[in-house]
Amino acid sequence: MFKYHCLNPIAEVGLVKFSDQYTKTEDVNEADGILVRSAAMHDMELPENLLAIARAGAGVNNIPLDKCAEKGIVVFNTPGANANGVKELVIAGMLLASRDVVGGIEWVLENKDDENIAKTAEKAKKNFAGTEIQDKKLGIIGLGAIGVKVANVAKHLGMEVYGYDPYVSVDAAWNLSRDVKHVLNVDEIYENCDIITIHVPLMDATKGMINKEAIDKMKDGVILMNFARDLLMDEKAVLDGIAAGKVRKYVSDFPNPTTAGKEGCIVIPHLGASTEESEDNCAKMAVKELMDYLENGNIINSVNYPKCDMGVCVKAGRVAIFHKNIANMITKFTACFGDEGINISDMTNKSKGEVAYTMLDIEEPASEDIIKKLESIEGVFRVRVVK
Repeated sequence: MFKYHCLNPIAEVGLVKFSDQYTKTEDVNEADGILVRSAAMHDMELPENLLAIARAGAGVNNIPLDKCAEKGIVVFNTPGANANGVKELVIAGMLLASRDVVGGIEWVLENKDDENIAKTAEKAKKNFAGTEIQDKKLGIIGLGAIGVKVANVAKHLGMEVYGYDPYVSVDAAWNLSRDVKHVLNVDEIYENCDIITIHVPLMDATKGMINKEAIDKMKDGVILMNFARDLLMDEKAVLDGIAAGKVRKYVSDFPNPTTAGKEGCIVIPHLGASTEESEDNCAKMAVKELMDYLENGNIINSVNYPKCDMGVCVKAGRVAIFHKNIANMITKFTACFGDEGINISDMTNKSKGEVAYTMLDIEEPASEDIIKKLESIEGVFRVRVVK
């Protein structure tokens, strides 16, 4: 029997996917798995028995990834589950920036008591005239689940699309329209595109990547859009670009004091994935990932451990080992079983950066002595008996 705890409200359509092997607990210290959305976990004391955290969403900056890795706690996210919801808002943001719809709506509200508003509007509407997006050049930085969807829709809207992603996955490449221009240097997007949207994860390498230097390379009147993470943009540099006439509009899904209410900024209250469908999809995917890991030891869509899938164990036992990605570890693991005369019928070892994950299917259940020997090996973070 496994126990799970929800740090945030999780869509019921996901929670009902749990089998009768699972019970929900209100005490986080009892939990084998945690489901979370936006709750801050960096200062949280992680229970010793905690095995996994599933984030119902893509971003994981609210979770201490390194700390979890060192404790052998797998952190999952749900890439692509909210991609359609974000994609639709990106397209809406592009239209709002190109045509001053918001300004026009505000004008109507201000003049709602004018009995001749229809006639007056004909004179006033020129103040809100904009441009069409057809034939404009759209630059997409990051061709993950969201970036690919935005690219494909933009092509159907008659735009010329440039895409930049040095780490584009095989799945993304297959799903990307062949008409998208895949550039190898992000400067090509800065120099050529009328509208630029960013869809990359927030890391040290990407923090503030849209800065003054990047903006200086862009075309005059460029529209910038950020529906990924606010810190990807140097927003003070963006405001300077607006003041100088270099940036026409900045559309952001992340309200903060820097941009809220500022001239040239269209700031949306973090609505990208806030649709019923997105929340449902994220919940269902998070529960599925958590169950497969707790029951089988399989890791799919983890952000701190490598992908590893050995299916359902049909042997007498399965042991999972979390350890440093260093030489000679496999030899030490197999020796522990060999010394006890236990045959290993199947094994896999995967690494991700400085950490690695090894699963072994064995023909006899692992004894407590073997587990203790494995745990005593230098570089091992955790040993888990899956079966």
